[in-house]
Amino acid sequence: MTASDVNESAPAEHAEPPRTPDGGMGPTTDKKPSQVHYHHPAAGWGAAKSVTHVLLKERALVDGPRAIFRMNHENTGFDCPGCAWPDDTKGLKLDICENGIKHVTWEMTPKRVGADFFAAHTVSELSTWTDFALEDQGRLTEPLAYDAASDRYLPIDWQQAFDLIGAELRALDNPNQAAFYTSGRLGNEATFLYQLMAREFGTNNLPDCSNMCHEASGRALQAALGTGKGTADLKDWETADALFIMGVNAASNAPRMLTALAEAYRRGAQIVHINPLVEAAATRTIVPHDITDMALFKSTRTSTLNLQVRAGGDMALMRGIAKAVLEESEHDPKALDREFIDRHTHGFDAYRAVCEATPWKELELQSGLTRAEILKAADIYSRSDRTLISWCLGVSQHEHGVDTIREIVNVLLLRGNLGREGAGPSPVRGHSNVQGNRTCGIDHRPTEAFLRRLDDVCGIESPRPHGMDTVATVAAMHEGKVKVFVGMGGNFALAAPDTPYTAEGLGRCELTVHVSTKLNRSHLVHGKKALILPCLGRTEKDHQRHGVQATSVEDSMSMVHLSLGMKRPASRDLLSEPAIIAGMARATLPDSSTPWEHYVEDYDRIRDTMAQVLDGFEDFNRRVRLPLGFRIRQPARELVFLTPTGRAEFSAAPLPDVVPEDGTLILQTMRSHDQWNTTIYSDDDRYRGIKNLRTLVFMNRADMRARHIKDGSLVDITATAKDGTRRTLRQYHALPYDVPRSCAAGYMPEMNALIAASDYSVQSDQPLMKSLKVTISPSRTAGQEE
Repeated sequence: MTASDVNESAPAEHAEPPRTPDGGMGPTTDKKPSQVHYHHPAAGWGAAKSVTHVLLKERALVDGPRAIFRMNHENTGFDCPGCAWPDDTKGLKLDICENGIKHVTWEMTPKRVGADFFAAHTVSELSTWTDFALEDQGRLTEPLAYDAASDRYLPIDWQQAFDLIGAELRALDNPNQAAFYTSGRLGNEATFLYQLMAREFGTNNLPDCSNMCHEASGRALQAALGTGKGTADLKDWETADALFIMGVNAASNAPRMLTALAEAYRRGAQIVHINPLVEAAATRTIVPHDITDMALFKSTRTSTLNLQVRAGGDMALMRGIAKAVLEESEHDPKALDREFIDRHTHGFDAYRAVCEATPWKELELQSGLTRAEILKAADIYSRSDRTLISWCLGVSQHEHGVDTIREIVNVLLLRGNLGREGAGPSPVRGHSNVQGNRTCGIDHRPTEAFLRRLDDVCGIESPRPHGMDTVATVAAMHEGKVKVFVGMGGNFALAAPDTPYTAEGLGRCELTVHVSTKLNRSHLVHGKKALILPCLGRTEKDHQRHGVQATSVEDSMSMVHLSLGMKRPASRDLLSEPAIIAGMARATLPDSSTPWEHYVEDYDRIRDTMAQVLDGFEDFNRRVRLPLGFRIRQPARELVFLTPTGRAEFSAAPLPDVVPEDGTLILQTMRSHDQWNTTIYSDDDRYRGIKNLRTLVFMNRADMRARHIKDGSLVDITATAKDGTRRTLRQYHALPYDVPRSCAAGYMPEMNALIAASDYSVQSDQPLMKSLKVTISPSRTAGQEE
């Protein structure tokens, strides 16, 4: 019923990491897969039922409700470890969502993984388990070291673990043979210490999950506006006349956005969803904390227009909107904000020329939309006084992601939708504090200004050459150029592209270190020496010498606030992330003058140093304790553009050709609803009507007929990479779905095996997780029928 992954690559062949006999990554189940049409509102009673099931399953009937009433409360509770959507500004007492509760209860599980567990299971055996089964064993309780003789992880003392890390790092020929990876879960204080340790050690090798998600957003916004972040905040969402939501599955990726969409519809705002799939969040919702609506089963629409662009066709749509606005301006000068353009922008004439030179026929072809559909979106934009455009990975994970996001900014600039309430660019960051990681120094391409301040304040000499990002790190591990890999959170082996290739790279390291809360695949595809270091979860109290500590996080709209754990730690042997980093740093840099232990005693001391180094963090300790914290200053919001010209920059990039060759489909990877990043809670995807199945591919029914593929039959999916190699996933279930012709979709991390190491954007260096060129045919190993 599930798939086996086979790589057919030339010139090299890659072996995948071991799986269960059936090849699955999710929960093992004997239940029959099914697909039904989902026609209910997003959230509502479906979410309530799901939450109840989760609380019962995780035996969290006491701690679960306690956590619900402490999550996302200003400075007295903990920040949701799920998405980075901002906290409610109106004092909402239940600013929570289904996915956040899943994430929290998954962390608060009573299950434990200690020495007894590893005494009973070898790494070879665990490598045959599903990824769900690995994480479902519960919380890690003590530091562990891999023992090759017994093929087991054995307990190790914390200081011995730190000494091993220090010895391996000091033994390297040069600091750039180490890479320090960061997932989005790391708090700001730990982030700052982590990058300080890496730079004092002597490297800018700081790959992070942003390299795989929103690198394109940062580079595009930096080039266009002089800031790597969006300028809009939650109040802008609450006052915009028109919201354009691009490449976002809000009901699963940022469920609390549903509240903003429902409120926008009620006040008469236009809401345009742009996505190859019409997701549940783009139809209607019942927001669970709207008690009256819940009681009456009263739903609210969340869109006024849905446009199903072809995969990668977003740039053509945006250019079509711009072309329509420019044509309208020929007989209605008010269609453009000429005063704004003349005073605050550069490059308008070149952009006008490229729009005029792009024929409507080409815009229709590349977007996959009709001219009438494009004009309908343009009319909404032209009639709106205040427009906000938001996007997520459906836009950024393409070859031309940077150009597309710059095209979004172009459209905003035409009507002056910047620097005023209810307007601006607003990328949706997926993971809590992933934006804070970058703000606080996790950047393999740091600016000279940042490094100078860091050196002056901290008394170190930072390296100046750029470091390695995620794609480069995986390649360097293969080539023997990176010998020590340290991962702060996450599941690098599954999150990175080309799963077998990444696993091989990790296996070639001299040492791999993973700071984690639960067992995952990355612990099993380890280096010659390996450590698992268990850390506190965000829900847990962080006791240090000067009392219980709070950490800070930054949401996707630049608000910084405190997060304070509420629960007793899962084990007395757990350390906080700042304490683990300090321990590694002291063992690695024994002569360091950095007061590592002093910092860990009281996180206010870390924040005092951060206030001197980081722009916008002045008076950090006072401001972060204000209600809702504080917002980092965004110069572009104030129409101050830190670009070479001192103005917002129009981009005149050529329109890419995103139409696949005959017989080829463009496949995008995505999460199911019952999943958060690489953590899979079940084999169900409620909003897409799927039960008991993850090894699937969604296809347009006409594309299925053209390939003689029946509903639910088994197919082989072959991706051809930029370097000419091929990778195949076998025996996947083909399911009809409302997607445009020549488009297909399936779940990550299963489909990451299709993404070659060479499949990354030359604009952003991001893996091309939304634009895989594939062929799909009836399975030649199992026939067309089950």
